[in-house]
Amino acid sequence: MFKRRNLALMAVIAMMIAACGGDGADTTTATTEATGTTAATTTTEATTETTAATDDEIIVGVSWNNYNEERWAKWDEPAMKAAIEAGGGSYISADAGSSEEQQITDVENLISQGADVLIILAQNVDAIRPAVASALEQGIPVIGYDRLIADPGALYVTFDNVGVGRLMAEVIFEQVPTGNYIIIKGNGSDANSDFLRAGIEEVIGAAVAAGDITIVGETYTDNWDGALAQTETEQFLTQANNDVQAVISENDGMATGVVAALEAQGLAGEVKVSGQDGDLTALNRVALGTQSVSVWKDARELGTAAGEAAIALAGGATLADIAGTIQFEAPDGTMMTSIFLDPHPITPDNLNLVVDAGWISVEVLCEGVTAGSVAVCG
Repeated sequence: MFKRRNLALMAVIAMMIAACGGDGADTTTATTEATGTTAATTTTEATTETTAATDDEIIVGVSWNNYNEERWAKWDEPAMKAAIEAGGGSYISADAGSSEEQQITDVENLISQGADVLIILAQNVDAIRPAVASALEQGIPVIGYDRLIADPGALYVTFDNVGVGRLMAEVIFEQVPTGNYIIIKGNGSDANSDFLRAGIEEVIGAAVAAGDITIVGETYTDNWDGALAQTETEQFLTQANNDVQAVISENDGMATGVVAALEAQGLAGEVKVSGQDGDLTALNRVALGTQSVSVWKDARELGTAAGEAAIALAGGATLADIAGTIQFEAPDGTMMTSIFLDPHPITPDNLNLVVDAGWISVEVLCEGVTAGSVAVCG
């Protein structure tokens, strides 16, 4: 395969970095992996370990926004690598460490290493768009991974996030049809936060309008940060004098902070809490009764879909050629070619699903759980 070396793109990105005002090195990683080793983090300038590639080898460059989140290393990346390697490609990656400026640099570095196709989990979906547009102009296909990058030339691979919001709200609303709610949303620059909120609104909107539910606190949470979510929840609890019956948290990482805030007030297990991602600690909370639902998105399916699509696109396939795609209108009106996978709500009644799938062991799931309190921990 013709190897692209895009000096023009590097120049464009260099100007973008200057415009962002970056004046120092950010936490980053860059690894070249045909053998499946995981990304390593440094706190100096980006370092690379390269493996010689033949001219016809497909190299897939993956830009992670923050590799430290549990699911990326444990589930998404291994499945993605396996699909890429099964298609005859090799994998290189970089970790932006939650820095949008570093992610722009990472895209440059991945291309300079010979990436034929990019998979980008965006830190800031708006800030990364010029780099995506430049890559596409240079003939390098781009896949927006799990977060919408609104460019019609990019493939968007994710779960049905409106559906995720709907599922978590349905479980909470069934348990708390009236009362005071807190809503802890994700990053304000991430379209997924609003997709999830739209699904939540489909379920509770009428009850809010009727006065049956009162939202006593609602906020976006920078970087989906659990510690920040804890602080936010503490503040809302104080404002409401602890008169709160439900907290809809838009993911499991933030739910960790939410439950910690509730525990400090003796409310854990009484106040119903949602989350999503199927984090192992969250599933344990579901078994313990301190979290009502974690909407499980089998990230192995997402990683596989992205890896397979990357190999196909690098081999010359068009977006329309990719199996399972649909047309999706982004909030800004951009028509996207997308793959949407189906999520599954996990409650105390169906914890066996994640055990049977090999997502979590019974030992980890049932740690600290009273025997017999849930069927899978009997």
